[in-house]
Amino acid sequence: MIKTRTLVAVNVAFFFMANTANAAGTWTESRNDAMGGTGVASSRWSSAVLINPALLTSSQEGDNAGLIIPSLGVQMTDPDNLQDNIDDISNSAEDYLKYTDIPLRQLIRNPSLYRQLQNDAADLAGQLRDVKGEEARAKAGGALAVSIPNGVLPFAFVAKVYGTARVTSDITQHDLDYLDGIANGTVIPNPNDLQNLTSKGFGRAAMVSDYGVAVAHKFDVGGVPVSVGVTPKLQYTSLYNYSTSVYQYKKDDFTDSRYRNSNTGFNIDAGLAADFGDSWTVGLSGQNLVSRDIDTKVVDGFKDTWQIRPLVTTGVAWHSDLLVLTTDVDLTETKNFKSEDNSQFAGIGAEITPLPWLAVRAGYRADMRSTESNVFTGGVGFAPLDLVHVDLMGLYGQDETWGAGVQVGMTF
Repeated sequence: MIKTRTLVAVNVAFFFMANTANAAGTWTESRNDAMGGTGVASSRWSSAVLINPALLTSSQEGDNAGLIIPSLGVQMTDPDNLQDNIDDISNSAEDYLKYTDIPLRQLIRNPSLYRQLQNDAADLAGQLRDVKGEEARAKAGGALAVSIPNGVLPFAFVAKVYGTARVTSDITQHDLDYLDGIANGTVIPNPNDLQNLTSKGFGRAAMVSDYGVAVAHKFDVGGVPVSVGVTPKLQYTSLYNYSTSVYQYKKDDFTDSRYRNSNTGFNIDAGLAADFGDSWTVGLSGQNLVSRDIDTKVVDGFKDTWQIRPLVTTGVAWHSDLLVLTTDVDLTETKNFKSEDNSQFAGIGAEITPLPWLAVRAGYRADMRSTESNVFTGGVGFAPLDLVHVDLMGLYGQDETWGAGVQVGMTF
């Protein structure tokens, strides 16, 4: 079942060529992710299309083009080491079931074989108890972007993918009692044991691909520079609803077309940014302003619904040549599948640039709804000749949550 945690990181991160890292919302950008998942007021103009398109206007004289090629990241939470435990269950189930194919008379006549059957049943019951009620979660994301600044109508092209997945176990008391009974001799095994066992493994995953064009413009409002940006986009969503016996759970089946439902629609992102003096920027972004509900396939009698809802975030940044301080707060909840609890994030971050080609970053991101793990973030950025930009990030937090990201870009 959790070989699916790896599936989430691999199939969500590379199945689509990229996919959301530590980003709280719908984007992955290693510089901002290293600063607590912030960026609404502090993003560079070359990555603004991912977070707040209004910041496309923040380029400087001499900036002609910016590329992100690409940004990639992943985040995982597995507090109970579910992957190893499920691997053990798969092996133990195979060991146990091979004895149930042996005629009962033959088993009874061979006490050592029957004892082995009982021992395997006891081991399997113990391992089921170890994973009862456990879950693992993962996110992955990635993006490609081309930004063209100018003094009138800067614009950008973006292709980004973000994905999330969750794997849970439903271990039934029926299975535990049945296997315990075989182990202690009060229940007689039979060749149909696999049909008699009812424990399930569930996997839900969503992968959303956005393809858009952003434009922005700066206005003077009472002496305050105010920028507005919008990103109309085509949105392709794939949902996976995998449900099967925990004894037959295979990670390779998770993305099989039998469990997949796809949908294509239109959506839009928008943003505002205002500069107060040379050091303060206030931003507001809205991702996915068109609400949509998309159902999964019905599998094993169960259907879930993926909820696309507006995610509105406000941010404030103070910046100088040496230091950037920033904070973001979600004003709306992040919704996922209807079967899951919502999240709402707040983050703080800092960036120090001791050398023109080196930046050091750190931050903290918290879920105000206590659904997802709070994490510490950090990273470094290298910008030789201010031409090539390489940004690395990592995070670690509650419930054995970890993540990493890398981004390569160029500015001309």
